[in-house]
Amino acid sequence: MLVVVPMDSTDVQEAKITPVLEAKTWAELRIEEGELVEVIHADSYDAFEAWPEAVVVCSDGEPVMDFINMSMIVLVAHTQKTIDEIVEAFLFRELHDLAY
Repeated sequence: MLVVVPMDSTDVQEAKITPVLEAKTWAELRIEEGELVEVIHADSYDAFEAWPEAVVVCSDGEPVMDFINMSMIVLVAHTQKTIDEIVEAFLFRELHDLAY
């Protein structure tokens, strides 16, 4: 599954999720068979070769209509900040659905 996340840095170890409008880069997380296989960065969420299936945002108040219009799953990481925390929460279904 391909998941995109707005991040504040391209440093995989130090990067933290950031609000959509403040994203310095977008991380595409390729998750296969229960593990993170690859992390790719791009300037925008639609700049990746493959179309992402889901987006993770940091709060319910984020502007997500573009993602919904593209039939992407919108998940919210209320407490998870790093890529490792987000991937772990994704795998254990601990990310929240968007509260409208």
